[in-house]
Amino acid sequence: MKKILLLFWIGLSLAMVAQGNPPQPDLKKLDAYYEQALKDWNLPGMAIGIVKDGELVFSKGYGVLEVGRRGAPDEHTLFAIASNSKAFTASLLGMLVQEGKIGWNDRVQQYLPWFEVYDPWVSRQATLRDLLSHRIGLGTFSGDVVWYKSDLSTEEIVRAAKHLPQAFDFRSGYGYSNLMYMAAGLVIEEVTGKSWAENVKERILEPLGMDRTIVGTAELEAKGNYATPHAQVDGQNIPIKWEDWTQVAAMGGLTSSVRDVAQWMIFNMKHGIWGEDTLLSPASINLLWTPHSNFVVNHTRPRDFNRHFNAYGLGWGLSDYHGRLSIGHTGGYDGMLSEVRLIPEEKLGVVVLTNGIKGLMTAITNYTLETMLGQEPRDWSAELLARTERRPAEDPRITAIKEARVMDTQPNLEPGAFTGTYHSAIYGNIFIKQENGRLRLEFERSPELSATLSHWHYDTWKIEWDNIHAWFDFGVLKFNADNKQQVTGMDFQVPNGDIFFEELKPVRIM
Repeated sequence: MKKILLLFWIGLSLAMVAQGNPPQPDLKKLDAYYEQALKDWNLPGMAIGIVKDGELVFSKGYGVLEVGRRGAPDEHTLFAIASNSKAFTASLLGMLVQEGKIGWNDRVQQYLPWFEVYDPWVSRQATLRDLLSHRIGLGTFSGDVVWYKSDLSTEEIVRAAKHLPQAFDFRSGYGYSNLMYMAAGLVIEEVTGKSWAENVKERILEPLGMDRTIVGTAELEAKGNYATPHAQVDGQNIPIKWEDWTQVAAMGGLTSSVRDVAQWMIFNMKHGIWGEDTLLSPASINLLWTPHSNFVVNHTRPRDFNRHFNAYGLGWGLSDYHGRLSIGHTGGYDGMLSEVRLIPEEKLGVVVLTNGIKGLMTAITNYTLETMLGQEPRDWSAELLARTERRPAEDPRITAIKEARVMDTQPNLEPGAFTGTYHSAIYGNIFIKQENGRLRLEFERSPELSATLSHWHYDTWKIEWDNIHAWFDFGVLKFNADNKQQVTGMDFQVPNGDIFFEELKPVRIM
């Protein structure tokens, strides 16, 4: 009898251990997986952090800070986290709501009377929540060509929104809008009398001890230990310069490290509490994590993570992950990609920071979460890399332009006839000049976008950029003329998924 009871208690104890204490994840196995994945994806470097139960339980850097130079990243290495900054902007607004200074459903024009989008009624009705949930009615990334590498002020950029086309009805579709997050940043500045950078530093970075996190690039050298961004040209990682996103900081201007982002993840999974202080109330956290824009999920076929919903809240992407709530965001900066993902009920979070332009971070995040949850992980690196490599090596739009080229043609006008000043309603002036017998393209507020033009066919010219750009390379522009053969404007074709030169539509004014 005693033997039977002993076996019973041993069996019960083992069952309780199995239920309450899942097997500890093999961090050495994860480490080896990360190392191999970086090589497979041909990226320069990355840093990874795993948070569990309020602690940073794993942090390590892989690869190099910059191709061709010594030095590896670590948990303190600075990377641009880009759109992961949006959750900080949403949290800042939540804090102002808690203080009674604003309301979530306040109209934007209450704080920015000049705010306008494509329709006067929508401009009057748009609320702070609309700004943060990408439901204004603008298309995804619409208007990014205005601020990209420009010296325009934040207000000048947001004022351009009234000239952007409507993509869908107000609050009835999803268009990821960086400009609307800039508008939210301006609201924060208007209400507090301080810059977005000052607010985020005083209200979040300092209280959380995120002492290496900075806005823009001015403090990079002083902080030291930072990664170099890279573009890819013909499969080769090419170092490129840091771009200063201070003016657009509310949508993507933070530069941070694994160690600092871990503090941010822990803070959010403690539901806005840090130490003995409640910086974000339960009401604020709940609203930020409430779906505002919902995406269709295909319930008629098997789904990754057994997903039942997919949505965007305020500054965070939301979904379910193997029966648990998942909170996260990705970030895309010139030559750097990142991802932050939280499973709050498991007190589990992952941050992946990379200094390359291929999307390895999602594969790393998925594999890590499944491993940490005690599941047999899929080989996400192999799956997503295969998916990436199945895509055409060249954008089909670029292929179409090249295939349509008519060789051995001449412009209808002498090159000098194309020179002049062209004006874009959403941007400002663009110049065509003639230097040393060649046409030059110059953007008044974006000197880094200058280029030489070489004849393509008829009145279309190929854009040969002076600098390497992370998001685009090949492009052409076509000069338009009236029936008197007077040049009236030009149309851009620079196929890419992020910076839409086609929106500029410059008309000749001089």
